Amino acid sequence: MSSLSHHDITMLLLALGILLGTARLLGEIAQRLHQPSVVGEILAGILLGPTFFGALAPELAADLFPQTGSVAIFLDGFTTLAITLFLVVAGMEVDLSTVWRQGGAALRIGLSGMVIPFAIGFAVAWLIPGLLGQQRGADSLVFSLFFATAVSISALPIVAKILMDLNLYRSDFGMVVVASCVLNDLIGWMVFALILGLTDTSQAHALPVYWTIGLTLGFTAFVLTIGRWAFDRALPWIQAHTRGVGGVLAFAMTLALFGAAFTEYIGVHAILGSFLIGVAIGDSSHLREETRTVLDRFISFIFAPLFFASIGLRVNFASNFDPIIVLAVLTTAAIGKFGGCYFGARWAGFARRECRAVGYSMISVGAMGIIVGLLALQYGLIQQRLFVALVIMALTTSMFSGPMIQFTLGRRKRRTIVGELNAKRFIPNLQSSSRISAIAQLVEIACKDQKLDAELVGDAVMLREETMHTGIGQNVAIPHARIRGLAAPIVALGLSVAGVDFDSPDGEPAHIIFLLLTPEDDDGSQLEIMSSISQTFLDRAVVTRVLQAANFTEIRAAMKIAAESTDESRIVSQPPPNGNGNSAT
Repeated sequence: MSSLSHHDITMLLLALGILLGTARLLGEIAQRLHQPSVVGEILAGILLGPTFFGALAPELAADLFPQTGSVAIFLDGFTTLAITLFLVVAGMEVDLSTVWRQGGAALRIGLSGMVIPFAIGFAVAWLIPGLLGQQRGADSLVFSLFFATAVSISALPIVAKILMDLNLYRSDFGMVVVASCVLNDLIGWMVFALILGLTDTSQAHALPVYWTIGLTLGFTAFVLTIGRWAFDRALPWIQAHTRGVGGVLAFAMTLALFGAAFTEYIGVHAILGSFLIGVAIGDSSHLREETRTVLDRFISFIFAPLFFASIGLRVNFASNFDPIIVLAVLTTAAIGKFGGCYFGARWAGFARRECRAVGYSMISVGAMGIIVGLLALQYGLIQQRLFVALVIMALTTSMFSGPMIQFTLGRRKRRTIVGELNAKRFIPNLQSSSRISAIAQLVEIACKDQKLDAELVGDAVMLREETMHTGIGQNVAIPHARIRGLAAPIVALGLSVAGVDFDSPDGEPAHIIFLLLTPEDDDGSQLEIMSSISQTFLDRAVVTRVLQAANFTEIRAAMKIAAESTDESRIVSQPPPNGNGNSAT
């Protein structure tokens, strides 16, 4: 019986550690730059793969990330498991009831946003396959169908995140876009599964193609109807007879792996089975948000980064970069996707400006397009040059989407207290026993390095304080004012061990005091930041963690965790708007 040697195990664990650490680091940096984390994760693989590290230290790179042998087989199997589990989470993002609630608008946009780019992509690949680098002897029909799918699918997780950041997720506009993406995902993965069933490769299975197609359609129908109903009935029993979230997680993962094994057996990729199981389980009203969050975070922060980073290990992006193919893919995807969604939105009765915003929202191909491209590369449908172009197209459209929605609708990312905190404006121990002296200390540090008159700012804050006291309870106070000449909001934070009386509704002194200064012509940032503070400190435990923190970093971490948890709960619990979805506000 063959097994990994001592050296193999050492290098495997080292490789996984380097890959995960680099992917998470660059993923966080990407998010700080307001880009999807997948951008940084793929960049990590490019840096560690043959494009950079492999060129600088080829022997060490080959030892860490071998292309053949036992370690390579294990890494390939591990990344297959990673993407299979990632598609469970992607499936759980799909809310089938959202499609029904949005009715005709989502149906028109979803179908147009799939059919039109699919038709354009198919025509380009069929008529000028050489421009896209089709291999000689390759099946033109399968190649064209694949390319059409790759440029017509949407990245639901990225689209949802962009809408959340712009505070549009629960608007009529956001719900229609999300519902349309749901249709795109379902149709796109079904079509791609059938394409793989038509593919004659070394991975071919014993079942005839017509059996593969029939079983795929039957499995999909079963899971989304009877299976969905059965899962919904089973979850309460599992929750009642198991401890914590572990029972439900094991149940979900077991079913996902069974579903993945079945679709792999019938001749389509395992990811279709896990995706459909994720849709069915995620649609249950009995699935607790805590369970969903635990699963999402574990997979999204461990397995997904490893998978996306592994993409860069497979291909040399420098030697396989072809500007003509990249331009052709980008142009085809952008024109087809934007045009199809714009037409669908006009068909649904949207105003022209909102039609453009819909097009920009759904133009993001993101991780879904990359996954489709990688599978096509593994199945021998495309060459590495086209795969590199597809990755670049997916990343470009994902980076392009958010800013264009902002520009079109005049929206900006909502401000949060965590985003506004600054260690330079933090006083760990306010030496104040009164509101006046506490505010004076905070004003002084807030105006430091700013072209502001501290005395005038202090007067403005005290004038607001005299109008209505700013203690909000839970040992928190938010003295604030609008300041002439201020360009952007400023937040200063002070902690008081003894506490300061800000006349809070609960009668308790304030130990956590935020000074909030906003421009005179404030565009709503004051209310957003104050709301963020209030929501963050709803839980008394957060107050305790902040007061017991040893430094500013621990304070920021405690508030960030609380804010993320509050945002997730708010998004899930808030009922979606009614109507036909033709309003962006």
